[in-house]
Amino acid sequence: MTPPRTTREIRIGDVVIGGSQPVLLQSMCATKTTDVAATAQMATVLAEAGAGLVRVAVDTKRDAEALREIAAQTPARLSVDLHENHKLAGLVAPFVKKIRYNPGHLHHIDPNISWQDKVKRIADVAGEHGCALRIGVNCGSLDPAKASLDDGGIDTMPLLISTLEHAEFLDSLGFVNSCVSLKSSAPLMVIRANREFARRRPDVPIHLGLTEAGMPPEAVLKSRAALEPLLATGIGDTLRVSLTVPNDRKTEEIEAGRQILANVAAGDIMTPERLQLPRLNIISCPSCARVENGAFVELAETIREATRFATDFPVNIAVMGCRVNGPGETDKADLGIWCGATQANLKRGETLLGAFDYDQIVPKLLEELQRLMK
Repeated sequence: MTPPRTTREIRIGDVVIGGSQPVLLQSMCATKTTDVAATAQMATVLAEAGAGLVRVAVDTKRDAEALREIAAQTPARLSVDLHENHKLAGLVAPFVKKIRYNPGHLHHIDPNISWQDKVKRIADVAGEHGCALRIGVNCGSLDPAKASLDDGGIDTMPLLISTLEHAEFLDSLGFVNSCVSLKSSAPLMVIRANREFARRRPDVPIHLGLTEAGMPPEAVLKSRAALEPLLATGIGDTLRVSLTVPNDRKTEEIEAGRQILANVAAGDIMTPERLQLPRLNIISCPSCARVENGAFVELAETIREATRFATDFPVNIAVMGCRVNGPGETDKADLGIWCGATQANLKRGETLLGAFDYDQIVPKLLEELQRLMK
């Protein structure tokens, strides 16, 4: 039986998470935010499928203006994803129930302004409009000041240290209507970081996810191995299963999340030790409004099929849809691709090998894979 959670309750519009409340399922729109009709429709479909919260990416004033119309056209509870532009918080807060910011991206705009001042601005706006906040920390886009830390020890794990720092700062502001997420594409890292955060801050609700999990069915199994052991011990108040699928299959994220909760309730817990997958591991993001070329999902699927000959070779290949987490995730992979509007960047570890047209990138990747195998 899952032990009772001890986190504080926080309010997201008309729903409450934390405490003894049920785990809330989430998903995210992958349409362009400026395409109001498509985004409103996707948000509605996801909500009808069981998403208690639907996230929308907002990077520009045009996105923020579109969000006003989207909110008027869908009954879904909306969360907004602010990555680089903290200044947009005031424009979006009246139309959403929650704001997610990424500590790793606060330094890009107005580098002369401290991250503390930027977070205070976001928190002030959120408080004024009754929005919840999520501190969303991701291994693919860490704060540069933390990324250089040694993650070999729990006390120097960048993912954990950054989350603790921001949670403590919101505390100092008196802003408590907040939760956190500590995400990685590695199941063991997700378990380790979330367990330690929950131990140190048992009061703070946690949103769970395995970022860049990839394509089903492997992505669902990896997500199970990351999230079910945590949920089984009472850690986790909301969750999202991030799948690289076309837009018309986005509801599969909700279905996978529902199955994870059912597995935990039945005591059928997948662990990293039980996980049996090909040694060749493809890490790919779930697509969102920031993807600059719609060919990204198809490219990920093409790469999976084209690399099946190397299934038993121990290599990590990252296929990322944009520059938000693309550079960070590909830095850590043996081979990586992150996609631009007309070309895709190919990397071997941290080394950029070049930018290639979409009809060239798969053969180039396979050449590098063959070199690694030799």
